[in-house]
Amino acid sequence: MKILVTGFNPFGGEKINPALEAVKLLPSEINGAEVRWVEIPTVFYKSSEVLEAEILRYQPDAVLCIGQAGGRTGLTPERVAINQDDARIPDNEGNQPIDTPIRIDGASAYFSSLPIKAMVQAIKKQGLPAFVSNSAGTFVCNHLMYQALYLVDKKFPNMRAGFMHIPYMMEQVVNKPNTAGMSLSDIVRGIEVAIEAIVDYKDKDLQLVGGATH
Repeated sequence: MKILVTGFNPFGGEKINPALEAVKLLPSEINGAEVRWVEIPTVFYKSSEVLEAEILRYQPDAVLCIGQAGGRTGLTPERVAINQDDARIPDNEGNQPIDTPIRIDGASAYFSSLPIKAMVQAIKKQGLPAFVSNSAGTFVCNHLMYQALYLVDKKFPNMRAGFMHIPYMMEQVVNKPNTAGMSLSDIVRGIEVAIEAIVDYKDKDLQLVGGATH
């Protein structure tokens, strides 16, 4: 089994992005699966072009995209990506699409094909906070998740794909009072065990509560 893991470069004025720093430290084999990582630009459309090119080269069985969600308190596999760009801030090349469909011929939304609840359980077993997220936002993270699942729908039907947000690294919250952070080593370990769950749960996710009241 081959798993492609993506990590965004820094954006929004940050000097580092924990997603990229973490995927760089992943081992090349996890739970018997071969793992490869790739850096993704935090740029609408260019991000998906890099992803598709790497999928064509590597032919992975699964894709796990990783992105920074500053302020979140845990590692959060995303349930769904919506067909909408609505950028609160510009991307790294100054693009700021507002109320723009990502793919005219795509579904209104795509659900993750990764075992998100098994991933959450595996992370929690490591003593790390994790929960299912029901919104990937409307910035480049949602854009890339949507594009990955669009590619599954249109071009790579035997591939699975999904997205997981991670908190700031501790270094990023030194001057951000009352903002959650996590050590890089814990983020890496959380991603590792999430990948273990992806390998173990190829056909069916765990049936656990993962919803929210708001």
